[in-house]
Amino acid sequence: MNDLPVLHVKGRVLVGPEDVRDELWVVDGRVTYDRPLAAQDIRTVEGWTLPGLVDAHCHVGLGPHGPVPQDVAEQQALTDRAAGTLLIRDAGSPSDTRWTDAREDLPKIIRAGRHIARTRRYIRGYAHEIEPEDLVAYVAQEARRGDGWVKLVGDWIDREVGDLAPSWPRDAAKAAIAEAHRLGARVTAHCFAESSLRDLVESGIDCIEHATGLTDDLIPLFAERGVAIVPTLVNIATFPKLAEGGESKFPRWSAHIRRLHERRYDTVRSAYDAGIPVYVGTDAGGTLPHGLVAAEVAELAKAGIPPVEALAATTWAARAWLGRPGLEEGAMADLVVYDEDPRADVRVLAAPRRIVLNGRIIDGA
Repeated sequence: MNDLPVLHVKGRVLVGPEDVRDELWVVDGRVTYDRPLAAQDIRTVEGWTLPGLVDAHCHVGLGPHGPVPQDVAEQQALTDRAAGTLLIRDAGSPSDTRWTDAREDLPKIIRAGRHIARTRRYIRGYAHEIEPEDLVAYVAQEARRGDGWVKLVGDWIDREVGDLAPSWPRDAAKAAIAEAHRLGARVTAHCFAESSLRDLVESGIDCIEHATGLTDDLIPLFAERGVAIVPTLVNIATFPKLAEGGESKFPRWSAHIRRLHERRYDTVRSAYDAGIPVYVGTDAGGTLPHGLVAAEVAELAKAGIPPVEALAATTWAARAWLGRPGLEEGAMADLVVYDEDPRADVRVLAAPRRIVLNGRIIDGA
């Protein structure tokens, strides 16, 4: 990367919520706080600087009916990049997106392999659909394919019940999670309802996606075990429309997801107040558009999470959770620059002034 210009990033560099510096330099694509001695080609970037934003629940390569062509996946990733999302935890995709790893102009992706769901208990074309006796084997397969994560579908509508119901018996979930941990992978699960949560948490799961079913009696268990949640509030906003569409066939399910929607902000705030780690995820892909990271941060703030903590959930804290650097000395220079202080108003995130990825200024950003 020695053909890259030296960047002088100055103004206010938010290395952490309280660690604010006047400048940093980007040399050979990496962050340094030591002024280079003999730099010739220097470009200046000025403003309020954050580490590249994190979308911890995103699906590159996924469309409404399953995998999408590579050019569509590319556009999804570029849309996320334009919003300042430079690190994605891809929470399940049937597409092989490893080709993006060779592209220095695309966000970095941490993959969770393909969703693992119960037979005929998830969206068609998305997941491996299996029965409990095969869960350990499929978790092991996706743990080897992924980048340190595996994604289960923890609950979905059971047509015989007419409502959300757990996908996996407790013993199958426990054995599968243990196998993932043995292979060095963490496990997360899609969960809308209340009924699947205790078994998954007590079985050792690391994270719950959506977590709309989190109740007062379960919150202490999550906090004690350190289980994170990724609420995807921009996705939960679609629940009323989903309920309307399912009213005639599944009235019990429709009433249930309406209740989950109505208390969504209280659920997230109660989790945060109890010390449960909360991270930003949009659930982009499938039916939701990409590039919604700023909207999700704003939703966390609307739920009552303090603005700096909502910001941390897509920057410093999120990167630490995923084991990726921020603006540390020697880190690859992935950063976003804004005109105003995003700690004062998270809505600033919706208008990046400049994006730098792998030490390169992204044209048009």
